[in-house]
Amino acid sequence: MIGVLGGTFDPIHNGHLRAALDVHQALAFSELRFIPLNLAVHRPQPQAGAAERRAMVDAAIAGEPGLRVDDRELSRPGGSFTVDTLISLRAELGPRLPICLLVGGDAFSGFFDWHRPYDILDLAHLVVMQRPAASPQSDLARSAVFERRVVTQRAELEQVAAGRICFETVTQLDISSTRIRRMLAAGQSPRYLLPDAVIEIIDRESYYATRN
Repeated sequence: MIGVLGGTFDPIHNGHLRAALDVHQALAFSELRFIPLNLAVHRPQPQAGAAERRAMVDAAIAGEPGLRVDDRELSRPGGSFTVDTLISLRAELGPRLPICLLVGGDAFSGFFDWHRPYDILDLAHLVVMQRPAASPQSDLARSAVFERRVVTQRAELEQVAAGRICFETVTQLDISSTRIRRMLAAGQSPRYLLPDAVIEIIDRESYYATRN
């Protein structure tokens, strides 16, 4: 069973990393893939380029067992739709391996607004990363298909390749890439918000200071 986490990662920060590691450890994935998007569909485009964001994710997860970067979206032209990425993963990994798509609570709340949401559920499980004591708030959570898909045990995710919904409580760190970019543009230090290895790359290459 593998996990996948997509995002702009512009830049990747400790909020991404801690939540992902929480789920990786709780569900004991064989690997967890970070998939930086190429072209955003429902949000502003990333400020840092594809190679730059790939380098920052590489630096952020270096040395952490089971974590890796998957650059399939960066090498695919056009908008980065989750369903296309999962189709590509299925072609690589086959139909039987359980794939767990990690999503935040806010993303889950608008799941029916995603491109081809039911096809996504046919291709992968959803693992919703939520804050302690939170309850699911989404149209999906109120739909007829929701109750029969929800599971609470890792073994239930392993039994089938896709289609289940699991909620995992994760450490909530109030960190945003937008805030980090603003700090960098203002000449402020973002230390303790993202890994030192990522800060070193940003400082050396002046990614955000030159793009704001």
